[in-house]
Amino acid sequence: MATSTSLPSAAAAPRSSKLMIGLLVATSLAALAGGGYALSRNGLFAQEAPAAAPPKPAPKPIFVTLEPLTVNVQSEGRSRFLHIGMALKVNDELAKAQLVEFMPELRSRLLLLLSNRQPETLLSTQDKAKLAEEIRTELNRPLSAGAQPQAIASVSFNTFVVQ
Repeated sequence: MATSTSLPSAAAAPRSSKLMIGLLVATSLAALAGGGYALSRNGLFAQEAPAAAPPKPAPKPIFVTLEPLTVNVQSEGRSRFLHIGMALKVNDELAKAQLVEFMPELRSRLLLLLSNRQPETLLSTQDKAKLAEEIRTELNRPLSAGAQPQAIASVSFNTFVVQ
């Protein structure tokens, strides 16, 4: 009898360990599948977009440096002047060539624009930025009837002295 009672327990032991291993494997696979899904939703395993073409380098800036100008400014009482040096940034070599060709007329426009200023309106940073924009606008006007406007992108001051 002892042999008959020991047989069922011996047969049950291997069967329950197989069941336990199966459940453990199934649970592990389910956990791995859930983790993989979660990671793919977060983008860790997401496919990268095709590599975009590398950005093109910005074109090399082209500057036309003007000789410094000295102009008398409108002042009450005593004589005051503005000494200013600047560089004009243009978009291409054609615009640069046109500026160099018409430089006497451009300098004349600058002298007329600058001599009409009060010295007090040239001191703050905002005043200088406003003046740079006014200079750009004035110099971009066409040089002759039917001509294209100049292609001046910006004006930079190299020297700016109000005395």
